[in-house]
Amino acid sequence: MATEDAVREALATVNDPEINRPITELGMVKSVDIGADGAVAVTVYLTVSGCPMRETITQRVTDAVSRVDGVTRVDVTLDVMSDEQRKELANALRGGQTEREVPFAKPGSLTRVYAVASGKGGVGKSSVTVNLAAAMAADGLKVGVVDADIYGHSVPRMLGADGRPTQVENMIMPPSANGVKVISIGMFTPGNAPVVWRGPMLHRALQQFLADVYWGDLDVLLLDLPPGTGDIAISVAQLVPNAEILVVTTPQQAAAEVAERAGSIAVQTHQKIVGVVENMSGLPCPHCGEMVDVFGTGGGQLVADGLTRTTGTNVPVLGNIPIDVRLREGGDEGRPVVLTDPDSPAGAALRAIAGKLGGRQRGLSGLSLGITPKNKF
Repeated sequence: MATEDAVREALATVNDPEINRPITELGMVKSVDIGADGAVAVTVYLTVSGCPMRETITQRVTDAVSRVDGVTRVDVTLDVMSDEQRKELANALRGGQTEREVPFAKPGSLTRVYAVASGKGGVGKSSVTVNLAAAMAADGLKVGVVDADIYGHSVPRMLGADGRPTQVENMIMPPSANGVKVISIGMFTPGNAPVVWRGPMLHRALQQFLADVYWGDLDVLLLDLPPGTGDIAISVAQLVPNAEILVVTTPQQAAAEVAERAGSIAVQTHQKIVGVVENMSGLPCPHCGEMVDVFGTGGGQLVADGLTRTTGTNVPVLGNIPIDVRLREGGDEGRPVVLTDPDSPAGAALRAIAGKLGGRQRGLSGLSLGITPKNKF
């Protein structure tokens, strides 16, 4: 016959789909009752009424408990946490911190933060961001994306994230799509309504996305910045000073000149430029395979060389992404090409860039190791 200990041990393997931690650890298991005939009744607390993941939680609990020896039937009942329970949960998720703080800005954070920037709009910056995130997640990394382009938000559609965030007290649970956690102002606005805000509002929105969203332990966080060097770029430098800038451009020299200016903000904000990505690097002829340089050549290298001179550090070209209709189709359908057609020219180029970024480790330079020597010399 099944025992309560065995059932609770099985429940400890069930992760909340939004928080990604065991429901037993989160205090979500209200009760476990086992009948003489082996029927098990489990009551689970939802964080909020109308939780969008209620069916997923029910199915995960049912599957886990059904595998326990002696269980003949599983009945799952859903309840809702009280205000006090939600406060306790939010406090636990914040690690006991009561003040708003950006976890990625802490000296001990091991999350690699990449701010994806461009000089102009229309160079494919968001497409690059989404596909890099999906590729790194497919490689087993824990990845998050902040759609920091408040006016021109497009990441949810391109990533296939159609869910809405759940809020626990003042903490926001980001939806996940294709293995990537994502947050965007588009998840909070009705329909296709425009966002008409001034600078201070933009800063507060970005701060909330970074400090009030429960990201968990991420390996990589990507920020899809708006084009240019405006308020958001400055706010990123203030809120996440350790963020590294990834510049996206096209081969066209006019676009490259503007992209170089966008990357040069790193000198003023004391940030590192991790590299340059050249998008739309030629069109493979569908008949003969010869590359047609629709937008010219050399823009990416031009940006990299200019930023190397400006910053005094080596800024490499991380990759060149050819024009590929499958990349555009994937963005429209919310199915990143790195997942649907990873060996296509664009998919392979994006996966190679993701491998370079995802494989980098945060250095310990400047980090406090928490060690105090007993003897001073």
